[in-house]
Amino acid sequence: MATYQTGDGWDVLGDPSRRAIIASLAERPQAVVELADALPISRPAVSQHLKVLKDAGLVTDRAAGARRVYRLNPAGVAALRDQLDAFWNRTLAGFQDAVEESTEEGQ
Repeated sequence: MATYQTGDGWDVLGDPSRRAIIASLAERPQAVVELADALPISRPAVSQHLKVLKDAGLVTDRAAGARRVYRLNPAGVAALRDQLDAFWNRTLAGFQDAVEESTEEGQ
């Protein structure tokens, strides 16, 4: 099993402000000023959170004049989804094994 890595998607989503940013970006791409207007944190704080999210591969940005517009990175979000699917599939397989074992013992 790989060691824990700082900056992975799950680690960075532990912060409620980052989750709020992700939720806002799920609605539409936005600039820092738009995100900061909707959150109870400063623009510099939003910028710092966006840097962490970008380093984790969850958001991308592009220049739009003098500002940067941020959006969710489909590949980064898909990687998290794949991990959740793997967890869920293992859980279901374990549940199925437990049910089958219980059924066999009851016969």
